[in-house]
Amino acid sequence: QVQLVESGGGLVQAGGSLRLSCAASGRTFSSYAMGWFRQAPGKEREFVAAVRRRGGSTYYAESVKGRFTISRDNAKNTVYLQMNSLKPEDTAVYYCGATPAAGVVFTSLYDYWGQGTQVTVSS
Repeated sequence: QVQLVESGGGLVQAGGSLRLSCAASGRTFSSYAMGWFRQAPGKEREFVAAVRRRGGSTYYAESVKGRFTISRDNAKNTVYLQMNSLKPEDTAVYYCGATPAAGVVFTSLYDYWGQGTQVTVSS
């Protein structure tokens, strides 16, 4: 069992930055690939970024490449999402998830989810 708690969301102006954190409980954090997804009102949850178990490989949605950076610290059981050059279209609830699967971009393959943190970008 893995419990995930996100933090770091808030209101920011376009062009600004935020850093999201996702703290995981349990001693098996390093057994899971970790991902960030987001869901805007009226839309489905979509993939944002993911990092493999040891942090060696990362993946990004095209819409955030070059602006967002995912990282993890297995000693602290935490995964981060650094978001720079934020745009109004980045406004959403951001969720972190944990998956034992190789298909890190697929929502359905994630076993555990956090409660989400709201990110609002004003124009």
